[in-house]
Amino acid sequence: MPWKQPDSSGPNGGPGGPDDRDPWSRRQRRNAPPDLDEIFRELKNRVEALLGGRRGGGGRDGDGGRGFGLPGGGMLGLIALAVIGFWLFSGVYTVDQGEQAIELRFGKYQETKDAGLHWHIPAPIEEVEIINTQTVNTVEVGYRKGASTLTSVPREALMLTQDENIIDVQFAVQYDIKDPTDLLFNVSEFTQRSMAETTVRQATESAVREIVGRSTMDFAITEGRAQLAAETKSLVQRILDRYKTGINVRTVEMQNAQPPQQVKNAFDDVVRAREDEERIKNLAQAYANDIIPKARGFAARILQEAEAYREATVAQAEGEAARFEQVLAEYAKAPAVTRDRLYLEAMEQVLGNSSKMMIDQKSGNSVMYLPLDQLLRNRAEAVARGLPPESGAGAVPPSAIDGFNTTGRASDRNSTRNSRSGSN
Repeated sequence: MPWKQPDSSGPNGGPGGPDDRDPWSRRQRRNAPPDLDEIFRELKNRVEALLGGRRGGGGRDGDGGRGFGLPGGGMLGLIALAVIGFWLFSGVYTVDQGEQAIELRFGKYQETKDAGLHWHIPAPIEEVEIINTQTVNTVEVGYRKGASTLTSVPREALMLTQDENIIDVQFAVQYDIKDPTDLLFNVSEFTQRSMAETTVRQATESAVREIVGRSTMDFAITEGRAQLAAETKSLVQRILDRYKTGINVRTVEMQNAQPPQQVKNAFDDVVRAREDEERIKNLAQAYANDIIPKARGFAARILQEAEAYREATVAQAEGEAARFEQVLAEYAKAPAVTRDRLYLEAMEQVLGNSSKMMIDQKSGNSVMYLPLDQLLRNRAEAVARGLPPESGAGAVPPSAIDGFNTTGRASDRNSTRNSRSGSN
């Protein structure tokens, strides 16, 4: 019995009746999964009609429903119905969060389903491929990460630089799936994950070889790591997009970049020498930055002191010349008075800085002579040590007191001689 032929035995039967029992056309009209109970009822009716298993030679039973003639074709109908029901139920599938399902009908793309419970026509008519689009996968290039160790892969890690040196580089690439349809039809020949990893690894290796081939070894080992990683990410993404792989590169990180193990010690020595050179240059620059400003300041201070000395000397000379002119004018007016005044000023200036004392014996002064010079010296020393002046004022050394007779008499004789010469 054809699917689209209306069932005349139904309650609304008859040609052109409203009860259309075609489940596939009903699915197309409603654009929703079919009702399984309704499908089972339809299949039951059609199996009974095909096998002729109606009760009483094809008549209706007492309640108006269809019956099975179990002895004979009815049992086969039940088995066929069960098989068909199981086959239809096998088309139910679930899509988890972060995944997308691609339905294929006879290998041709039909539609993409998001997370949730869905149904499709079971195999061999339709198939479903579920792809995780949110998981971030990591691919190692140049090494393989084990449980506790890292194993180098020289076939991927050794590359030739622009200056014809060999360098050992290791990259880690993180990616996810942005278009599962492209991944399924343009990349995946075995499984999505294995082929995606292989594709990303091969594209990264090709991009790194191209970028490292344009760089020098020193640049790749030292300051160029970040730049090489950024250029590699951009080039890998362009390669994957060119082949429509549906893969999105999230990050590319350079794990290691060093010379090959056979010459690593020599290159380490070169690097250490270069670092020592930079360190010594920095120390020399720091010393220069410290000593040059000091020298410039000292030179400026000397220039300023010389300028001040010149100004002071010139000013003092001009003052002395003016003073001499003034004294000369006064001397012309009164030579004797001016001569005496100049003599007295000279003696005051000379004797004012002397510790000698003059005692006039003719006046009958018998006051005991005190060593005033020692007292003044002790007072100055006390002030220099930060002590009160009184602590050094009375500190007269015993030698000064013991030698009073001789010293005093000598002073008396000197003072007498000086007084006589002064009177003359």
